[in-house]
This record gives sequence, C-alpha cells and structure tokens, in this order.
Amino acid sequence: MSDLVSAVHTALSGVIDPEIRRPITDLGMVESVSVDDDGRAAVTVLLTIAGCPLSNTIESDVTAAVTGVEGISAVDVTLGTMNDEQRAELKKQLRGGHEDREIPFSRPDSLTQVILVASGKGGVGKSSVTVNLAMALAARGKSVGILDADIYGHSIPQMLGLMDAMPTSVDGMIMPVPTMGLRVISIGMLKQSRDQVIAWRGPILDRALQQFLADVYWGDLDFLVVDLPPGTGDVALSLGQKVPNAEVLVVTTPQQASAEVAERAGTMASMLEQKVIGVVENMAYLDVVCPHCGQSHRVDVFGTGGGAEVAGTLSTRLGYEVPLLAEIPMDPKLAAGGDLGVPLVATDPERPAAAAVMALAERLASRKRNLAGFKMGLTPVG
Repeated sequence: MSDLVSAVHTALSGVIDPEIRRPITDLGMVESVSVDDDGRAAVTVLLTIAGCPLSNTIESDVTAAVTGVEGISAVDVTLGTMNDEQRAELKKQLRGGHEDREIPFSRPDSLTQVILVASGKGGVGKSSVTVNLAMALAARGKSVGILDADIYGHSIPQMLGLMDAMPTSVDGMIMPVPTMGLRVISIGMLKQSRDQVIAWRGPILDRALQQFLADVYWGDLDFLVVDLPPGTGDVALSLGQKVPNAEVLVVTTPQQASAEVAERAGTMASMLEQKVIGVVENMAYLDVVCPHCGQSHRVDVFGTGGGAEVAGTLSTRLGYEVPLLAEIPMDPKLAAGGDLGVPLVATDPERPAAAAVMALAERLASRKRNLAGFKMGLTPVG
C-alpha cells in the first residue's frame, strides 16, 4: 500500500488552497493519508480555522484528486483544524521564514495611545465615530493615525474621500495616506478595484493586520484609532495579541438589543486583558424644533438608556468603572459627511453631534493614563 499512499500524496500536491493559492501539501494542511487493502483512502486535512467558509471547496477538491488515483476505490475525507503551533508555523512559512518586523505600538516604551473602536453589531455608526473622533483629536493638535481593521466591511476610505488613494511603498515600507491632518491605511486602498471582494481566512487576515501595524511607517503618533469589525472575531483576537496595551471604546445605540451585544464586545476585550475605557452611545436622540412653541425637544427615536446600561453592566462585570463617555445625537449631516468624504467635525464642529464628539476627544486627550495592568515588559528579580 505504500505505493498507493505515495500516489495519493502526489495527487494532493495538485490541490490548491482556494485562498492562499498554494498546494495544501506545501502548507502543512495534510495531516495523514492511509489506504486499506480494499483501496479505500482515508485523508485528514487540517483547516486553518474552525468553520472555514471554503471547507466544502477544499473537501471537494481533495476528493476529486484522490479519486483520480489508479487503485483507489473510495475516498473518506476528514476535516480537522490546525492547532496554535501549526498555525504559527504556517504563518512563518507564508512570511518566507522571516520574522515579522517589530510592531512599534506593542513596545513597552511606546507613547502612542491605541484606541480600538468596537461594537457588538453593525449599523451602530462605529466607523462614523472612528473618523470623527480621529478628526477631533487632530483638531486638538494631536498626531493621529486611523487603521481600518474592518477588512471585510472597510468604509473608512469612503468616509474620508480616499476611494482612489493609493499608499506609497518605499523600500518595502508602506506610507499611510495623509488627509486632513490624519494618517490613514485601509485594505480598501490596496484593492485592484472598488468592487473586489475580500474573503480571507485566518492566516492571511492575521498577516494583513501584521503588515498594517509593522510594515506601515506610522511615525510618532499620539493616537492610533482602530476601526474594528463588529462582533468578536479573528481581528479582535489578533489585535489583542499584537497590541496588548490597546484600549477599547465600545459604541452602542439606545436599543436594548444593541446594548446586549455591545456588552459582549467589552467582555471580549477583558478576555484579552485589554482595558475598556468607556462607552459611546451613538444616535442617542433627535433634537426636533416644535412647530407650535418653537422650542427644541429631545425625541428618543430608538429608546433610551442603552449606553448607560452597557456602561453599568461592564463596570460590574469587569470590576472597574467603565463610564458613559458620550451621547451623540442623530444628525443627518453626520451621515452626509461620511458619504461626501468630509467628517462633520471638520465642516461644522458647533453642531450638537460634532460638539459631542469634540467633548469626547477632549476627555480622551486630557486624561492621565492609568498604568494598572499595563504590560511594561519588565521581569522582577529577587
């Protein structure tokens, strides 16, 4: 049977991973191959992550390749998942055996405050908060970068009018795109066309984040504001490992349903030993001028209390105070600014929504950093 096993391995070398575009045998994805006396082949293939969206394609390609081997009567394919060591080895292989460049923000002596803007679900205005907060910090004289880590749903280029911007590469180092006092990088700037779909799995996704953090020349930043994808997936996990001293800002809306899932985003940060610095309630209310009395009245379009509930729950759950830092009112111009590529904070900072973001930036820029739990890179000696 050894000849058949060898033939099966040869056939599998022709199966190409649909995303990484390299043979699965080269990627260490083939864990075992056996052939019994009846010619029935048993092949175990390791996926990079559990629940891989392309698992059916891989299974089908493996089955077809092995079935074509002369002497094989049947094929039994088992799909497993790589462990941490195997994934680490794969990532090293994808880097060509070279070690990663150092991430400056992970150094214990880094003075950059990394703020991860998170939400439990989409549609709460997380990206809008990200760009307006970054603009507000820059307006206070801070050096600010924006990292669009929402790889699948990147919207930062649109919100900053950078749809046609292309980063410059200098000797292997990527220059972030400068705009309105900000330094910005997004996968949306690196696609061949705007309609190109990004459908990456674990190792490639992790590698992209590594490049954005280590291969981009950010320079000396006071703040790096990171737009996370909604939920608690691979990106949050990767950034928790790569930038352990990052802090999390949770964005929610007044609805009960939004509040409950936002709490999960905050809890995820705690699991990664990151501090949740506060909660922002977006679309908190609508100011309406009454046609009868001429006075402005607050209308709670989406209910009330979601932000306060998230802040209270996380304070209890995490064991330290998680304040409600801002309540940003609804404003059609806030959304319009994102569509036009010029944030509201830059065009009309006096409007209530912009003023709320400016106040948020003031609180973040003026606070004293608490070093409790901060990873200093020091080893006690006795």
